[in-house]
Amino acid sequence: MRNYPTSVSLLAGTAAIVAMMMMAPAVQGQKIICWKDKAGKVIGCGDRVPPEYQDNESKRLDSRGITRETSVSAEEAARMRDEEKRQAAQRAEEEHRRAEQRRQDTALLNTYVTPKEIDIRRDREVQVVDLQIQQLKSAQKGADDAYAAQQKRYANFEKTGKPVPANIKEDLKRAAEEKEALQARIADKEKDKGRISDSYAQQKARFIELKGLRSPAASPDPKPAPKK
Repeated sequence: MRNYPTSVSLLAGTAAIVAMMMMAPAVQGQKIICWKDKAGKVIGCGDRVPPEYQDNESKRLDSRGITRETSVSAEEAARMRDEEKRQAAQRAEEEHRRAEQRRQDTALLNTYVTPKEIDIRRDREVQVVDLQIQQLKSAQKGADDAYAAQQKRYANFEKTGKPVPANIKEDLKRAAEEKEALQARIADKEKDKGRISDSYAQQKARFIELKGLRSPAASPDPKPAPKK
């Protein structure tokens, strides 16, 4: 496979640099600077970079044409600074995460002695939420009855063929809103139960890991509080 075009391009580029160096004012021991355009192509050499190219990448060569120093373009320097900031922020975030994990681990070991204690506290919290759900469901039954009564009242007025009074419309709307609000609160409490169980499952797994214990069979989820 022939690479003539590439070789010719490299030779041409090298020849161009050499030619520019020969054209640059030669002073014994003086270093020569070659500057590039935005595309990275060398476009000139001399003892100093022209003002219009000072933000571009440049190379400082000695009298033998050997590169002694390279300065990146202003655009590349800005990109490098942004990357350094990003990495520094990432390191800080990771260190914060580790510190928070250490704090949580210390609190976990100071709070519990055995995994069973974690199960007991989980059960206690879930039972509290179960009782709250039962109370809300009792209230919901009353709200359902009130809504049904308002619906019937509204329907009776409609049967008369007369316009339904504004207060009856408002009562029906208020009853519907109360019913929906209780349903939403019950749904939220059910989600709370799931979050509690998940949280304590994670705590228990981490506690066992920190203690170096063998993981016992999963403890069953607590039974709901008995209905009253």
